[in-house]
Amino acid sequence: MKLLRLCVILAVVLCPACRKMPYAAYFHALVSPATPSPVQASSSATSSPASAPDLVAEGPAEPKIDRTAQVIILGYQRFVDKVKRPDTEITPPEFEGQMQALKDQGITVISLDDFQAWRHEQKSIPKRSALITIDDGYSSAYSVAWPILKKYGYPFTLFVYTDYVRGGPKAGGGSLSWEQLAELRDAGVAIESETVSHADLRRKKAGMTEAAYDQWLWNELHGSRTALEDHLGIKVNALALPYGAANDHVREVAAKAGYEMLFTVNGEKIGAGTPENALGRYLIQGNQPKIFTTATNFGGGVVASSRAAVAEEFTARDIHAQPANDATIADPNPLIKADLTRLGAIDSGSIGLRLSGVGPVAPRFDSQAKVLTYQAHGLAPGEYTAILTAKIAGKKVESRWSFKVEQPPQIATGPRHQ
Repeated sequence: MKLLRLCVILAVVLCPACRKMPYAAYFHALVSPATPSPVQASSSATSSPASAPDLVAEGPAEPKIDRTAQVIILGYQRFVDKVKRPDTEITPPEFEGQMQALKDQGITVISLDDFQAWRHEQKSIPKRSALITIDDGYSSAYSVAWPILKKYGYPFTLFVYTDYVRGGPKAGGGSLSWEQLAELRDAGVAIESETVSHADLRRKKAGMTEAAYDQWLWNELHGSRTALEDHLGIKVNALALPYGAANDHVREVAAKAGYEMLFTVNGEKIGAGTPENALGRYLIQGNQPKIFTTATNFGGGVVASSRAAVAEEFTARDIHAQPANDATIADPNPLIKADLTRLGAIDSGSIGLRLSGVGPVAPRFDSQAKVLTYQAHGLAPGEYTAILTAKIAGKKVESRWSFKVEQPPQIATGPRHQ
């Protein structure tokens, strides 16, 4: 007890607040058990765990996704001062004019990541949106298009076929380098695949076995994806189909190779339900301004909701194509011909013919014989792909074949002997 008193005295001396408390009260507080006041007791009773409601932490609200939004995908290839191949080229002023038009019309340019997030119901996008893509890997994407896109603050996606990257077997003076691709990557540009060699993935080369074709197809799809990922340290999950061409087998192998999105060249307004393996793009051409006008007109545009219309494919053999598929010819003025008898009741008004490097052409169609012809003129040496489209009972059909025009032989002109 003496020890307790000593402790009380020391506490009073050392604690200023305690010095104001009567000794007896302070001593009583030290030696008596604490008894809660009626108010404290009542408060404790009402805040006990047994009677208090459980508090559950709420996570962030689910984002509201606009599933009625529409997206147009614009496809470009090469940017040149003087257009020579209008189906793949556009001048810088024309390109910038189109970028300004998107701004003026209130069309929001979104990134590939945002596009995919919207498709997966993870993020909403503006009701009228656009995705800008540039194909092949020409250096003009870096030197011409990129500065214009930066000016407007527009993201874009670059599709590259790896054989064309500088140092590759198909590279030329206009190829992008791996260093330029890395710079674009660091700036936030999405870099995706356009296969290894930019060949029609449906076509098995003459003499190729099924096993050899499957190995080739796997390399075109998986090989290009891994090359881009290894060189640039990125994840590649989108594929621009060369010429927009695919069949069920190609789509199946592409999925196994790791691609989540396949892009075609069948321009359409993309909806939330458009299949990811048939995303149609509008390929912009230097001599066809109507394509851009059509693409940016959202008034009453049809949006695919379940299955995009994929053209039924006919081989060149089915239509007896001339020049024959994989043929090499010396004539720069070939007659392009196709027999459409096997296709059935064709809507003659729907027939179209395109020639790579030339663009849309105006063929003649004999409705009685069902033969299509087009007289080409002055084709430069190189490879060409003919793309024939038509409709049968409202369904689109398509056939493609390729041929090569070789350099005409040079005639030696030595000195005449008298």
